Amino acid sequence: MKCQVCSQETLMPFRCPYCGGQFCSAHRLPENHNCPRIDFARSEKQDRVITSKGYNSYNYSYVFGQQSFNRKYRIHFSQKELTHLGIAALLVIGIGFSIALYAFYWTLDIIAIFAGILTASFLIHEIGHKVMAQKSGMWAEFRLTMWGAILTFLSVFLPFKMIAPGAMMIGGATPTSQQLVKISVVGPITNLILAIVLITLGFIIPPSAFKLMLFFSAYINAFMAVFNLIPFGILDGYKIFRFNKAAWALVFAPSVALTVFTYWVIFV
Repeated sequence: MKCQVCSQETLMPFRCPYCGGQFCSAHRLPENHNCPRIDFARSEKQDRVITSKGYNSYNYSYVFGQQSFNRKYRIHFSQKELTHLGIAALLVIGIGFSIALYAFYWTLDIIAIFAGILTASFLIHEIGHKVMAQKSGMWAEFRLTMWGAILTFLSVFLPFKMIAPGAMMIGGATPTSQQLVKISVVGPITNLILAIVLITLGFIIPPSAFKLMLFFSAYINAFMAVFNLIPFGILDGYKIFRFNKAAWALVFAPSVALTVFTYWVIFV
């Protein structure tokens, strides 16, 4: 049978599941044979979420494809994504309350503020990845992962805490190394900036339980920046270190220093 695009004789042609046409291996994808149902194919790709088996805090995965995000709709949130972000936020709020109740004797209002700061830190980190990816013309949406959400929920009731309810899924054309570094580094940078702001506020206000809460919030953000910058596996640090070691060191060094400093302020 001949390919409907190039007329090459093909012993075992590929049938397009969207238009039903028969094509050779080079033209089997909808993008490569001008499929009349290309919009349907692209939307289906976006809903086909691929996740990693690792469950670390603040991570994201790629769903590689050929389509690019429409720049007209930059920083777009779908209803599905907002639902997943809402559930993830509730889980992180639970972690915030459980950490405060387990480790400190704070009043309810301070515990609530701490849970809010922790949740905001998580959301800002994830949305940072999203903004940078969409500005690069890629599709990016947050999705819950089943085991990540389950383990995050269970850790609300356990001494060990883990924040990994989901991940930012990124799709579109394969990013360049420069784009990959920018998308990866923006998450830890948000945590580093938040840590600096929180510890500055902590030094401004007089001694109190609220002051300690700000220092502890700064410590968590600094620690999360360090953790995500570890150059291993699916963490942000692996992608940054692989393509731009100077950028990795520029963010990693102050993150470590701030983690050590905030720990010393709180516990020493």
